[in-house]
Order: sequence, then C-alpha cells, then structure tokens
Amino acid sequence: MNKKDIISFFDNLAPEWDNMNEQDNQIIAMLLDNVEVCENTRVLDVACGTGVLFPYYIERKAIVTGIDISPEMVKISKEKYPQINVICGDAESISFCENFDVIMIFNAFPHFPDPTKLIENLSKGLKKGGRLSIAHGASRAEINRCHSGKANRISNTLPEADEIKKLLTPLFDVDIVISDNKMYQVSGKKR
Repeated sequence: MNKKDIISFFDNLAPEWDNMNEQDNQIIAMLLDNVEVCENTRVLDVACGTGVLFPYYIERKAIVTGIDISPEMVKISKEKYPQINVICGDAESISFCENFDVIMIFNAFPHFPDPTKLIENLSKGLKKGGRLSIAHGASRAEINRCHSGKANRISNTLPEADEIKKLLTPLFDVDIVISDNKMYQVSGKKR
C-alpha cells in the first residue's frame, strides 16, 4: 500500500463520502458505550474522514480531536464541525502533544499499511488506563467484501479479532473482543 494512493483515493471520495455511508445509530452507541465515551472524555478520532462520528461525540459532550491523512476529508470535516480540532496528518507517525482518554479507529483499520506501527504510535497518545478501540459498524466479512473491489489497492484484509487482540496485547489489557454479523470491535486499556 502506498500512502499517496490512499490520500488520492480518499481525496477523490471526500465530496460524496457522507452520501456513501449509512450509520447504524444503535451500533455506534454500543461501540462508544463500550469504551465509555461520555462528557469530558478526551477522544482522538483516527481517520475521522468527514466527521462521521462527530455528532455522536458532540451529543455525549466529549472533547474531540480528529485526524485524517486526506486533506479533502479534513477540509470537509472542518467546514461541517468548526468547533472540533481536526488535523491533517499520518496517525502512524504523528507526535502527540496531549494524552487522550480514548482513541477510536472507526471503519478505517484496513487502510493503515503498518498496523503494528500504528498501534505503537497511538499508544503514546493515550494516558495510562486510556482505551484504544478498533471498530467497524459492519461484520468482518462485509468489510473485507467491500475492500475487495476498487478499494483493494489501498486496503489490507481486516484480520480476525483474535489477531488484533495479539497486536494490542503487548501494550494493552484487551477486554473487548466482538466480531459478529453486525459489528467488529477490539479494545483495550493502556497499561
């Protein structure tokens, strides 16, 4: 996977991104409940796109920072949600100036070329006891089916949940492993 290809792919999709994605409010509520996003929770939304999860964070009165590698996605999210700090950058290598309570990677994990590097870098931005969550609002099979088409060149296969658990285990106490026909979430607390 080439990061320039990833940027180009998502820059081209940005204007239509909101029309292309339907969200299941119940699943998103469950994903956020599982990692205890509530009032004053400091959240980093990784690969935030156009701000798909921002309304849910706002409703919960969380303090949100978004990051995305696509300048066009960032531009749209900033226009839609000027009250949220959105950074254009690479989550695999960015240095963090603050420690977050929750880092959420929603519907994006297969688009990171080096998952181990991503997890190690994001852990630096979490406070002790903070949560990293890798989540999808669809099943693993559905995610992999979607990525087998034109997104194939900018996607890895979404691993089995137990494989993600193994990636997290050196740095996190993994306590959520869900992979069913509705959703996918692996989450742990930073030691």
